[in-house]
Amino acid sequence: MEKIKLAVLGAGPGGYAAAFLAADLGMDVTLIDREKNPGGVCLYRGCIPSKALLHIAKVISESKEAKEFGVEFGEPRLDLDRMRAWKNEVVEKLTGGVGSVSRMRKINYVQGAGTFKNSNTLTVEKVDGGTEDFSFDKIIIATGSRITTIPSLNINSSRLLNSSSALDLPAIPKSLLVIGGGYIGLELGSVYHALGTKVSVVEMLSGLLPGADRDLVSHLSKRLNSQFHKIMLDSKVVEMKETPAGISVKIQDKEGKVSEQEYEYVLMSIGRRPETKGLGLENTKVQLTAKGWIKVNRQMQTDDPMIYAIGDIAGEPMLAHKASHEGRVAVEVIAGHKAAFEPKAIPAVVFTDPEIAWAGLTETEAKEKNIKYEVAKFPWGASGRAITLGRTDGVTKLLIDPDTERILGVGICGPGAGELISEGVLAIEMAANVTDVKLSIHPHPTLSETIMESAEAFFGQSTHMYKPKRR
Repeated sequence: MEKIKLAVLGAGPGGYAAAFLAADLGMDVTLIDREKNPGGVCLYRGCIPSKALLHIAKVISESKEAKEFGVEFGEPRLDLDRMRAWKNEVVEKLTGGVGSVSRMRKINYVQGAGTFKNSNTLTVEKVDGGTEDFSFDKIIIATGSRITTIPSLNINSSRLLNSSSALDLPAIPKSLLVIGGGYIGLELGSVYHALGTKVSVVEMLSGLLPGADRDLVSHLSKRLNSQFHKIMLDSKVVEMKETPAGISVKIQDKEGKVSEQEYEYVLMSIGRRPETKGLGLENTKVQLTAKGWIKVNRQMQTDDPMIYAIGDIAGEPMLAHKASHEGRVAVEVIAGHKAAFEPKAIPAVVFTDPEIAWAGLTETEAKEKNIKYEVAKFPWGASGRAITLGRTDGVTKLLIDPDTERILGVGICGPGAGELISEGVLAIEMAANVTDVKLSIHPHPTLSETIMESAEAFFGQSTHMYKPKRR
């Protein structure tokens, strides 16, 4: 038995961030994961490869839009093998780089799957064969989540894709049905649309991106409705069967009417769920919530004092950056420092075109929780920089406490929204008020100016938009 101080089970963005900080603080660290290098789903089969493909989609879209500026390109010639290779090169570069940094920190990286023997011992089944027991003083569980499926719709067909297999670009189908109007489905649908596929979406609820601010989603919905073949809301898939040419799908609308349509490929993208199966948690004191997440406190500690949990397995939102910060909190606590995971704002970004990003309180949440707020908005149609880009289909929105004038939430829809939202996160975390944002000089002409002008709009003083404040 090799005695170690800290074990980290799972080497995604949360797990490797925790392991790296622990090594920096002088701990002996063993990091355990099935993959060759750290990275997890995000780097191997999620956020990174999808963004590589979304960049390809953006280049194709912008080359077509350039016609409006007087620059016309011919139809793009698509080399599917090279696209796959580019995406794989991006993944290999990042995972290889993270692996190199892990070795520099002298972390003991074990390629395998771990199961709890008891509260301070893991049995690791190694990828190259055999098993080995590891004991530890503390352990952080960071095993992430797995793809959610609808069992009744699981047919044995290579034409039925999920969020991982769709990234492999098995083909450029003539038609694709995306089941689920969440961010993963819309991002991948946007990729296939740019490549020339006729994309349709079916969503059970009455709007795309459930949970996101409706003001922001309205801009995206307008663009997607003009691009996608069909968006079916308040509808659900009730049956699928494989045909010689694809998959035949029966869809029921809100009136109960069922229609049947054949698609060359179908992408099922209805979310993810925590991955606790096979961990041997029954051999520990770890407890689960009703939804299957591991119960943790603000120090990321479970009901078992030896064991911490972070990332997707510890609850929503299931975001890589949230997992990374949770991992660092857990390590700080294990090191004996005062630390807690209690952010005021966790940013979320949907990398469609236009992008949607938000942080802090949304208007939907404010209404549900009966929180007092005022809204200040600046439309991108009044932004000089947006006009020069030919992309006025956006908005910047602030939610403000009417009594203290503190920034409660920030939402942005438009190209590059994900790069702009961090200013909103900082404003919320630092308890900035709307005057702080208004008086912070922003460079001109930039899209970031829309945040300043939204703050000015709160007072009815936006330079580029005349909307006097009601008194």
